[in-house]
Amino acid sequence: MPGNTSGPLIAPSILSADFARLADAAAAVNGADWLHVDVMDGHFVPNLTIGLPVVESLRAHTALPMDCHLMIENPGRWAPGYAEAGAYNVTFHAEATDDPVAVARDIRAAGARAGLGIKPQTPLERYLEILREFDTLLIMSVDPGFGGQAFIAEVLTKVRTARRFIDATGLTILVEIDGGINEDTIEQAAEAGVDCFVAGTAVYHTDDPAAAVERLRRRAAAASAHLHR
Repeated sequence: MPGNTSGPLIAPSILSADFARLADAAAAVNGADWLHVDVMDGHFVPNLTIGLPVVESLRAHTALPMDCHLMIENPGRWAPGYAEAGAYNVTFHAEATDDPVAVARDIRAAGARAGLGIKPQTPLERYLEILREFDTLLIMSVDPGFGGQAFIAEVLTKVRTARRFIDATGLTILVEIDGGINEDTIEQAAEAGVDCFVAGTAVYHTDDPAAAVERLRRRAAAASAHLHR
């Protein structure tokens, strides 16, 4: 799906769902584009969440493309397993490895699309020249590790830089944003050049998650000039 120009992608994050009912949580957002799964190891970030066995089980209960966001140390060892488990996109963090290109190639070889994650404080410029090795660039708009944090608007400068570089070079890579995305912030992110929007509490802490997805999609579409060229 890189190079998508038909409209914004909405990826509900099950980090904000009821962990005892994840299959139901996935079913509640069947109209979404991706299902975002946050994997945390308690080392790279100070929290521990879902791991590979849960991803393998959930894969059997949803047709949504699974977008696995690995906030873990040593992604070279673990990331290909998520691709083999059926994830559509596997994102790992630039800060967690000295050889992101090798990890990306292993993910792709295992059957998934490869994503590069960047923390809010991490400069993007040092990674621009390797973006051709990736299908997704995930720019964090909160410090990774916990859901429900406030949006860091300063990262939109990074989004604009990425958008200009991608458009100038003709790369087919999606710009994804994760953290604090809701009906108030999604338009800013869309205007800056984001293609795919991760939303947790804005979807799952509502009475109707499916309707929340559609509201977010409409707001993003109205502000996404780059998706309508």
